[in-house]
Amino acid sequence: MMGPASVQPMNRFQHRKHLRARLAARAAVAAPGIPDGRPRALFPEQREMRSPKRSQALPVKSVPAPPPAAVIALNRLGFGPRPGDVDAFNALGDTDAERLSKYLDEQLDPDSIDDSAAEARIAQAGFTTLDKTLEELWQDHVVDPAGDDYDLQTQPFWETQFATFLRGIHSRKQLLEVLADFWHNHFNVHVNEGVGSIWPHSDRDVIRAHALGNFRQMLEAVAKSPAMLWYLDNAFNSQEDANENYARELMELHTLGAEVYLGSMPAEAVPVDGQGRRVGFVEEDVVAAARCLTGWTYSNPEVDSDLGNTGQFLYHDPWHDHGAKTVLGVDLPANQPPMQDGRDLLDLLSHHPATARFIATKLCRRLLSDHPPASVVDAAAATFAAQIDAPDQLAQVVRTIVESGEFLSTWGEKVKRPFEITISAFRGAGGDLPFEIGDSDTDWFFWTYFKTGHGLFFWETPDGFPDTKEAWNTTSPRVMCWRVTNLLTVIRDDNGDSYCDVVGQTPAGVRSAQDLVAFWTDRILGRPAEASEEARLVDFMAQGHDPGFSLPLDTDSNTRERLRAMVGLIFIMPSFLWR
Repeated sequence: MMGPASVQPMNRFQHRKHLRARLAARAAVAAPGIPDGRPRALFPEQREMRSPKRSQALPVKSVPAPPPAAVIALNRLGFGPRPGDVDAFNALGDTDAERLSKYLDEQLDPDSIDDSAAEARIAQAGFTTLDKTLEELWQDHVVDPAGDDYDLQTQPFWETQFATFLRGIHSRKQLLEVLADFWHNHFNVHVNEGVGSIWPHSDRDVIRAHALGNFRQMLEAVAKSPAMLWYLDNAFNSQEDANENYARELMELHTLGAEVYLGSMPAEAVPVDGQGRRVGFVEEDVVAAARCLTGWTYSNPEVDSDLGNTGQFLYHDPWHDHGAKTVLGVDLPANQPPMQDGRDLLDLLSHHPATARFIATKLCRRLLSDHPPASVVDAAAATFAAQIDAPDQLAQVVRTIVESGEFLSTWGEKVKRPFEITISAFRGAGGDLPFEIGDSDTDWFFWTYFKTGHGLFFWETPDGFPDTKEAWNTTSPRVMCWRVTNLLTVIRDDNGDSYCDVVGQTPAGVRSAQDLVAFWTDRILGRPAEASEEARLVDFMAQGHDPGFSLPLDTDSNTRERLRAMVGLIFIMPSFLWR
């Protein structure tokens, strides 16, 4: 974590060395805890996981025809259907366009949605840190913990992680959950960098509060976030010890995009567009941007003992470079008022056409396809630019993408990542877990889940988890996802009750192999399976017998186990994995 008040100031190089050594030591201390033979949930090191970067790619099946509109909407604007969701979507209108429009209206106004059931489920988990202010989180989980109380320091992070799963499974605000995940990756912060104690603040006040709002406002909230200030070192950025880490990622990953980085080209040689704006950025711009952000830090004695110990953002004027600066060809005068250089920088970046296109492309990639049509990207970028000052700018960009004709006419050009597979499986099969701190079944589940390589908030580099099917359609994530979803169908509590009661949820009149497959594929997929997939599932359930024969599900344990296994097989079918 971010350390006790007694730690003396250190430069950025000492900071990184000290931080990584401290985290490694804590992981080593925590690792031996294996209650009841089940590994304790830890801060996993992403490099120890099966990573999509180091897996063998699987053959890509030809792209299928689009399924019904309800299936597309519920899998792209959410994490897949729960029982009744397809019918509810279809009841919204007489045409697909009308249904999608009404569903989108509701999802883009999450405050209008009654989510009391999900809120009650989260309350049931007994979390105590999610509503704490940043000041309370810092005091209770950074300043106060005696010695090296790892559990108390990391409690806020784990509660946020568990709540994210619970919201994905139970919340009716599905689009908000999808976009919260998107923006967490866009503004990626690796939690092992020591920010777990204040993670509810980052999730609630920085990401979720702006996910459907204004990009410029979100950009400043991120820039002033203690988690980002710590992760990319701007907390240490001063006129005497300049640090360009955050400024570089701000331009390459958060706004303009690496595609318009022109390297060491002289700034005056950068081409301009029809309005006289430079079309890209160079090293001189990165250096100038870092100078604009000198003095943007937060109260943490590990940054400087003179800054206090509250965890709050602060602008430390003695560290600021007050000289004149030029960024993207725009001159910023010397001796501007406090924070004005930084705010001018954020204005320039958020208003630049490259930013509009970069954000539009990423949102189209998340909501539409890995290689979205240029026409949709152009339209989304135009909305981003036209609504630059609108409080719901990002919601309007999402609407532009979803209301494009391509939204309902493309399918299978994306696949679900492990988190999406897992949440879709929980939703479709009616599963749940305690998701409580210290619960051994929850620990067992997460120990298995983290091996998929998609442990939320654990991507080490600032670029966030990959968002293309080539990255995830590989052996290791696929095998581990199969293990996770199979675990869901068999894991039981201490009373022997299943957390996902496949047998109990099967209607009494559904007993033949054909009927069992038809019921569960329609339940999970929201539509019938493809003929080849259905045939394999029926063969598996029938085991060589007449597929129309009524199976002894009520009396035979082997039949019940086979049904659970069959449901697990649905979770690895291409029809389930497509988005």
